[in-house]
Amino acid sequence: MQTDQKTVNRVVLSSLIGATIEWYDFFIYGVLAGIVLNKLYFPSEDPTISLMLTYATFALGFLTRPLGGIVFGHFGDKVGRKSVLVITLMIMGISTFAIGLIPTFDQIGLWAPALLLTMRIFQGIGLGGEWGGAVLMAYEYAPPSRRGFYTSIPQMGLSIGILLSAGTLAVLSAIMSNDAFMSWGWRIGFLLSVLLIFVGMWIRLQIFETPAFSRIKASHEQAPLPIVEMFRRHMGNVVLGLGARHVDGVFFNVFAVFSVSYLVDKIGITRNDALVALMVGAAVLTICIPIAGHLSDKMSRPKLYGIAALVSSVSIFPAFWLMKNSDGNLTAIWAAIVIPYGIIYSAVYGNVAAFLCDLFDAKVRYSGISFVYQMTSAVAGMTALICTYLVKIADGEPWLVCWYVLGSGVLSTVCALIIASQKRNLTASTAFA
Repeated sequence: MQTDQKTVNRVVLSSLIGATIEWYDFFIYGVLAGIVLNKLYFPSEDPTISLMLTYATFALGFLTRPLGGIVFGHFGDKVGRKSVLVITLMIMGISTFAIGLIPTFDQIGLWAPALLLTMRIFQGIGLGGEWGGAVLMAYEYAPPSRRGFYTSIPQMGLSIGILLSAGTLAVLSAIMSNDAFMSWGWRIGFLLSVLLIFVGMWIRLQIFETPAFSRIKASHEQAPLPIVEMFRRHMGNVVLGLGARHVDGVFFNVFAVFSVSYLVDKIGITRNDALVALMVGAAVLTICIPIAGHLSDKMSRPKLYGIAALVSSVSIFPAFWLMKNSDGNLTAIWAAIVIPYGIIYSAVYGNVAAFLCDLFDAKVRYSGISFVYQMTSAVAGMTALICTYLVKIADGEPWLVCWYVLGSGVLSTVCALIIASQKRNLTASTAFA
């Protein structure tokens, strides 16, 4: 049955808005990790130790994402996509709001980082279940010939979420004194999430279940244990998907998280200038993501992904050379972020959702894409921590970071090209598609 265009547009818009809220909630922590939270919740005589401890809590949110992906992937394949999306939005929003209320280390001692860790765990679980549902709503409603384009639209939620979180903090940082911002102003970004919850819930409750899942449910053909079925029938795709997706998370976290503290601590630009540079990159990425999604409908998605993964990882070298030799020049810093992160990387991130969805049939698709995406996210969540350590042992030089990213890119390219060589994986018309 053909779904009318108005319904498709409404579903895709709801996925975009919901994803934007989730990513705003998740990455406002990342943006603040290296400039505020390290000082207030993990004080240490060694600033690098404080930063690494803060990035460890940031990574914890990634480490718990697979749990959310497995649990909510199961219910998404058994009960339905829509119901899971409502629950994950609530988990994410409440935990983010709560972070804005946690007293500092000076106020309650070790309870402060303990509470921060707890809320970060819930953030990870919520986002772990969110991503798969958001892109599936778009994928399973879209016409087969335009799935790449429509699934790229929820992907814009990541860059818009980064833009909103960095923008909110940049505005607060600009209009407040540093003392006021460090004392209480930074909390506003977290507390605003309560407003986003109401907006997101209203939108999510207006949409219907996807046609693909509705057909499976009507015929009582849901897999008894979707994740077991996923491994039984799609083990090869799971392994190759894990390898292919690796560079996506690593590359993103280098620019969206690590680069902010690197620019402030090593290059010496202001916090506000670093946030603005990140915003410019996120704005360009937002524009380029649907272009990449459209391109993925015109050529082999695995080949496009493999090429983009390699080019992205190579681009890290000129990017950090430009940052290192910029002498604080903002035009050079913007170029170092916008070209690799805003433009080149869009062909990875704008393509990855449909690329992964193509690997699984509708009976296990929520579980399949959630498992692959969130397991690699757990590894990628260590990126900022790893990069901070690599810069430290290299006496402030960024080249070990660049080699780390390149290694990740080569792995992803090889796996994507293996998928491309297996023609049975190239078609998007899997069972109950």
